[in-house]
Amino acid sequence: MRVLMLHNFYQQPGGEDESFAAEADVLERHGHTVSRLTLHNDAITGMSHLEVGLRTVWNPAGYRAVADRIREFRPDVMHAQNSFPLLSPAVVHAARRAGVPVVMSVRNYRLFCVGATFFRDGKPCEDCLGRTLPIPGVRHGCYRGSKLGSASVALMLATHRALGTWTRHVDVFVALSEFTRAKCVESGLPADRVVSKPNFLKSDPGVGDGRGGYALFVGRLAKEKGLGTLLEAWRRLDGSMPLKVVGDGPMDHLLADAPPGVEWLGRRTSAETLELMRGARVLVFPSEWYETFGRVAIEAFACGTPVIAARIGAVAELVEDGRTGLTFTPGDADDLADKVRRMQADGEAYALLRRNARAEYERHYTAERNYRLLTAIYDRALAGRGRVAVPAAAV
Repeated sequence: MRVLMLHNFYQQPGGEDESFAAEADVLERHGHTVSRLTLHNDAITGMSHLEVGLRTVWNPAGYRAVADRIREFRPDVMHAQNSFPLLSPAVVHAARRAGVPVVMSVRNYRLFCVGATFFRDGKPCEDCLGRTLPIPGVRHGCYRGSKLGSASVALMLATHRALGTWTRHVDVFVALSEFTRAKCVESGLPADRVVSKPNFLKSDPGVGDGRGGYALFVGRLAKEKGLGTLLEAWRRLDGSMPLKVVGDGPMDHLLADAPPGVEWLGRRTSAETLELMRGARVLVFPSEWYETFGRVAIEAFACGTPVIAARIGAVAELVEDGRTGLTFTPGDADDLADKVRRMQADGEAYALLRRNARAEYERHYTAERNYRLLTAIYDRALAGRGRVAVPAAAV
């Protein structure tokens, strides 16, 4: 099978970039041919707000780049991982005109929410869900705090809803969880064209022993990630369990006055982070927004490390209370502190959590399982167009 894979990198690296790389890699390892067409948001530097806004709605250069690559590469299917903002939804129309089936990953809520997070003023917000014109997102400046930038995103959404870009020209949408799939359908995407497929790890990091005795947080240091709740919980714990914090972000200043036992490590490489996960007693995932997935949770599972997670969004699907970890009420520092105390207890119950976490990774999040799911999605897109893929080379 020949797959044209598109991705627009953000200025700050994240899980979407890792997932793009992992899916392209697993296809190539199984003998498929992948052509990557990528842009990077560093190109925005120096552009006017008007220029960026216009490209967000329809980028002629993005359209031409895809049309040219299709002519050169002749893909069986095009997979758009992230097209915002520089590729733009024009790429869907370029593929459609060439008769190439389109698969689109839903890695955030950009198709339904100006801010892409369903989060505003410190809590989940669905004011724009299902609206043809997402006026609340513009009024509140939900895209980077800018009303002008938010208006550009709103115009993009309204334009492509009117054109039927999502409802008529995308063959299969790939949501990362059943929670996200439900939001896609609620927003108006055709239910029979939205499937659920989780992220995965392209290689097995190996099982740790958890003997470091510390809790671990990995993520962007931001309100929606629950950093404030995390630090409040550790004030209540008064240093009874060390906490290592990996990441950076707009709320890193809170760590200057961190409670006892909290160590801020800043950004770390993937290898360094996995080493920390293998030694951690527990990973803490306190997000307060509707996560579409939760890559760090499955990384922890692969290391045999249980997870304490907030019961919200897709994370509530990933972590089963009492089996692969513990769950708590989002934003409730007392509840989180209680769950950390429970995780400190030794004995067979904790050992069982570790075994279950590893088994969950092996059952759902390996590269081999995900490869089968991904190619079945491509086959589905091809079948919808009455086409058959070129078989992969023997491996």
